[in-house]
Amino acid sequence: MRPFTARILDGSAIGLSGLCLAHCLALPIAAAVLPLLGAWAEAEWLHILFVAIAGLIAAVVVLRQADGRALSPGIAGLAAAGILLLIFGVVGPNAYERLGTMAGSLSLAAAHIWNWRSRSDQRSGRRRAP
Repeated sequence: MRPFTARILDGSAIGLSGLCLAHCLALPIAAAVLPLLGAWAEAEWLHILFVAIAGLIAAVVVLRQADGRALSPGIAGLAAAGILLLIFGVVGPNAYERLGTMAGSLSLAAAHIWNWRSRSDQRSGRRRAP
């Protein structure tokens, strides 16, 4: 994958994670104000679609490095945890749906930001302190 494409996909993934988080936080307010919007936004197919898109982007961006270097185990673990938490939010008990989804969204966003920054550091030759 070309570095420009990887940057675009990482940026898109970060934006989608933010939208997912906004969806989770704004949904109770929207559901109280607009019952029709609340019913549509609570639809199970919407959550499954979000997880499928997030998983696809995470797989493409995080697992395929642009420069052929090995992926950091920390980034891979954080991304995997994010996807698993998103899946748990969709298929797990309703009591943990919002918590799993928000934690998964934040984990994936953090993994993409970490990947983006590490790729940027590799291009510039900088090394971050551990």
